Amino acid sequence: MDPPRSNAATPMQVDRPYYQKEVNAKLFLDLSSRYGHPAVKYDVITEDGYILNLFHLPGKRKPPVLLTHGLFCNGDSWILRGNTSLPIILANAGHDVWIGNCRGNVYSKRHIHLDPNSRRFWNFSFHEQAIYDLSVMIDTVLEKTGTKKINAIGHSLGNTIFYVLGSTKTEYNGKVNLLIALSPISYLNNVPRPAKLFFELAPFIGGIMQDRNVTELFGPNGIIKRLIESICFIPTLGYKVCVENLLFNLVGFDENELGSDFSSILFSHFPSSVSLKNLLHLAQVYNIKRFARYDYGLKNIFIYNTSFPPRYDLDNVKMPVALIAAKNDRLCALKDVEILRSMLANVVSYLVIPWGKFNHVDYIWGESAHMYLYPYILSLLDKYSR
Repeated sequence: MDPPRSNAATPMQVDRPYYQKEVNAKLFLDLSSRYGHPAVKYDVITEDGYILNLFHLPGKRKPPVLLTHGLFCNGDSWILRGNTSLPIILANAGHDVWIGNCRGNVYSKRHIHLDPNSRRFWNFSFHEQAIYDLSVMIDTVLEKTGTKKINAIGHSLGNTIFYVLGSTKTEYNGKVNLLIALSPISYLNNVPRPAKLFFELAPFIGGIMQDRNVTELFGPNGIIKRLIESICFIPTLGYKVCVENLLFNLVGFDENELGSDFSSILFSHFPSSVSLKNLLHLAQVYNIKRFARYDYGLKNIFIYNTSFPPRYDLDNVKMPVALIAAKNDRLCALKDVEILRSMLANVVSYLVIPWGKFNHVDYIWGESAHMYLYPYILSLLDKYSR
């Protein structure tokens, strides 16, 4: 059966067993209700058959605001700080808020006919999340709200997919009024260790995993997830091992903004499932120093009609972009943000957060982000939505 070509937010009726496995979305719905904004859940179906959950916190201010999550995250990641989290602050200010979930995470782990445990289901990277997932989410928000453009706020890889979409399906540039890019990842030329070491070893490690038919990482029944659940919730020790020694080494140290009292909440939602191919694609971006499509090696000539994967032409990304970066963000180095800034056609604002310890996850989980970052985001929305 051919994948449906529909942007409808109502699920198609198909007699397939994997479609019938409804994902329990109560967790996000309960969280949003707890903080005064009951969410509405929509199922949206991508052109290639993936079924995604899209959450809506209704508000009257337009354009609507679409939030897109980063790697290892899902829609929950935006709301873990409760009343001081960005979606609740936006909703309290009257904004019409939509929260996306890309394929593979707990809220978007369905397909009209593919088994989520199959290799084919996980054959995607951020390229497919951009051209299929992001496009249908944008179209659904525009259809449901009757507006012509959205505002968007992305975090980490949630920005990358906008650059990919804007460069490959250029008509979507006209559907974005403003993209506020928190930790705007694209080029990865200057990431330090340990991410640098992982990217360098990824082709070797990935090859072993692929030979063993490993396509999903951090799945609910995987050994890594079980280790996280057994270690990260231990008082004191869990914080030291999982946050101070692992997470902070990867994203940047900032113990003042992510304390031990928050870690048990965090690891109840993070990390979320991710495809091996997504990580390998990011590693390729680092290793070849080009923001380009997935490298299939000898198959490139048959897929792209060229020996090397085509780069994403950032000159085509015409949507207005406000870049927000941080000195202590170990996954989004300022030198790499400068490369991106020089290539994007319409950067309307660029802020380097003055807080010296601000790291990659403080944008969404920082205890004080509602005081020193979110007012700036609200001012950007006000300025460019008049």
